[in-house]
Amino acid sequence: MAKGMREIKRQIKSIQSTKQITKAMEMVAAAKLRRAQEQAQAARPYADKLKEVVASIASGTRGVSHPMLVKRPVKKTGYLVVTSDRGLAGGYNANIIRLVMDTIRERHTSKDEYALFVIGRKGRDYFRRRGLPIVEEITELPDSPTFADIKTIAYKAVKYFDEEQYDELNIFYNQFVNALTHIPTEKRLLPLEDDATAHHGDGLTASYEFEPSPEVVLEHLLPKYAETLIYSAVLDAKASEFGARMTAMGSATKNASEMISSLTLTYNRARQAAITQEITEIVAGANAQG
Repeated sequence: MAKGMREIKRQIKSIQSTKQITKAMEMVAAAKLRRAQEQAQAARPYADKLKEVVASIASGTRGVSHPMLVKRPVKKTGYLVVTSDRGLAGGYNANIIRLVMDTIRERHTSKDEYALFVIGRKGRDYFRRRGLPIVEEITELPDSPTFADIKTIAYKAVKYFDEEQYDELNIFYNQFVNALTHIPTEKRLLPLEDDATAHHGDGLTASYEFEPSPEVVLEHLLPKYAETLIYSAVLDAKASEFGARMTAMGSATKNASEMISSLTLTYNRARQAAITQEITEIVAGANAQG
C-alpha cells in the first residue's frame, strides 16, 4: 500500500509540473494572439485599397487586359499551403493538411498535375515524407512575420503562374474567426478575374488617367496585389495558430487539474485505508494480549 501511495504522489507531482508548463504556454499564446490579430487587422486596409485600384483599372478601362486576369484551361495547378513550424496547437495543422490531401485526391490522378509551395515545417515534413512535388518551402517564420519573410515564396508562386508553369494558383490556410474558431480554407489567388472585377457596377464611375498607361500600371500592381493576398493569408494563419495553441493548452491545463483532483482523491482514500488498517491491527494486538 505504501508503494502504491508513493507512486500516486509521484504522479501528482509530475502532472503538476506539466500543468505549470501548459498554463505558461497558454498565457504566452494569448499574448501572441493579440499581437497577431492587430497585425492582421492593420494589413487589411492596404489590401482593400489595392484591390479597389486594381478593380477600377480592370473594370473601368476598356480594352485593358493582363495574363493574371484571364482564365486558361487548367492543365496544372499550384497550391500554396500555410502550416506552422511547431505543434501543440490541437487540430490546426491536421485539419489544413487533410483539406489539401482530400483536394489533391479529388482533382488529380498524377503528381505531374500539381505543384506545392509550403510555409511551415509541419506541412513541409508531411508532404516530403509522402514524396509530393514541393517547389518552394519556407520554415522558421517569426511570430510576427513581415512581408520580407514570405516575399521569396510569394514572388515565385506568382511568377510561375505568369510564366504559365501552372494555370491556377490556390492557397490553403486557416482563416481566423476568433480565438476558438479557425476555418480551414481554400482560396483561389490566380487568375484574379473574380476579385479584380468584383467592384464592377457598384458605383465606381469615376474616370482615371494612368501614366504611362493602364497596361503598365496593371503589370506592376497585379503581382503586388497577389503577393499581398498571400501575406494577408499568412497573417490570418498566424493568428489562427496562436488561437489554436491557446485553446489546446487551456484544455490541457484543465485536464491536468481534473487528473490531479482525481489522483488526490485516490491518494486520500488509500491513505485513509492504510490508517484504518493500522488501527485495526493495533486493536487486534491489544485484544490478543488481554
